[in-house]
Amino acid sequence: MADSASQDPDTADAGAAGEDGEVAPSPDVHFEPVMKLEQLDDIKTFEEDEETLFKMRAKLFRFDKGLTEWKERGTGDVKFLKHKDSGRVRLLMRRDKTHKICANHYVTSEMQLSANVGSDRSWVWSCAADFSEAEPKQELLAIRFANSENANKFKEKFEEMQKVNADIAAAEGGAEASTDSSKKDEEKKKDDDKSDSEEDDDL
Repeated sequence: MADSASQDPDTADAGAAGEDGEVAPSPDVHFEPVMKLEQLDDIKTFEEDEETLFKMRAKLFRFDKGLTEWKERGTGDVKFLKHKDSGRVRLLMRRDKTHKICANHYVTSEMQLSANVGSDRSWVWSCAADFSEAEPKQELLAIRFANSENANKFKEKFEEMQKVNADIAAAEGGAEASTDSSKKDEEKKKDDDKSDSEEDDDL
């Protein structure tokens, strides 16, 4: 009969439990992991010792001399970073998602921002040593912002950072000049003392 062949879930559980109603214990199965994941060290970006003075979204281009045309280098946040010890400021820009560096150089007084022809929201400048690649390279760069207001803010900050680095360079140059002068005075004094000693020996 169909009804007698069907089995109620409760009845099936009772049958599996045995006559005394106790369920036989199942073995404790334990699996070892195939491989252990090591804890990775914190990734350093070399920005840990720097203070962000400016940050704005933009698109960067570089001029390809071989093809004589502009090539897009990346879109992301352009920053001015000030080193906490030296006080020097560099421009840094990373691509979105990959975070790969597309611009990395100090802002020097020799650089001059020029308006890009036909645009009020982009600037062009020449960089003698850009460190975005493995080796420093001279680049002609162009940067474009969402609007002219942002472009002008970037220009103001760029020129401000140029002055900061120029003041630091002047101070370092003055310190070096002072050190050189002191060394020369010391050498001159030694020569004078040596001459006086030789004259005393002649007497």
